[in-house]
Amino acid sequence: MNFVQPIRDLEKISEVRLFLANKNKRDELLFCFGIFTGLRISDILSVKVQDVLGKDHFYIIEQKTKKAKQRSKKHTVRKRVPIVTKLQRLINNHCADMNPTDYLFKSREGKNRPITRVRAYDILREAAHHCGLKEIGTHTLRKTFGYLVYQNDKDVALLQDIFNHSSQYITLKYIGVNQDAIEEAYSALNNLRI
Repeated sequence: MNFVQPIRDLEKISEVRLFLANKNKRDELLFCFGIFTGLRISDILSVKVQDVLGKDHFYIIEQKTKKAKQRSKKHTVRKRVPIVTKLQRLINNHCADMNPTDYLFKSREGKNRPITRVRAYDILREAAHHCGLKEIGTHTLRKTFGYLVYQNDKDVALLQDIFNHSSQYITLKYIGVNQDAIEEAYSALNNLRI
């Protein structure tokens, strides 16, 4: 498995979004949905129109870990995911002619099924290639969300909670902040008089 990075540059994020918007509004929404929610691609692809249309949040139980944000003794409480205004607008625009039971990222092949993880990967890889980005995959969306949130408020504990990570170190490594620090440390060697 290849290790993927977040997209750290806001201009590159805009460039990828524009490329996808010019190709297909569904693919633009896929990109933005990942960056604005921080969910894994498996959770994103399971969302239906009725889950998000006209709402300011939705609930999900993470498919990979089956973890929810909170647990009680009797049942699992689903994770509450806010939908920011920018994402609400994209959802409303995309879903105008869709049925409530349709998958948000509906495949064009067959009946009401979401696109596959492989198709989502191909969409992002094509955009990344066009925009000159490397080390990009479906997990890039989640990592980009984390990187942007961290750069905005530096609250590692918050991200650790959002991602259900067991330590802050794992969270920092996951969003690429540790890699940034490592590269800065190596770069600082250029300033040594040896």
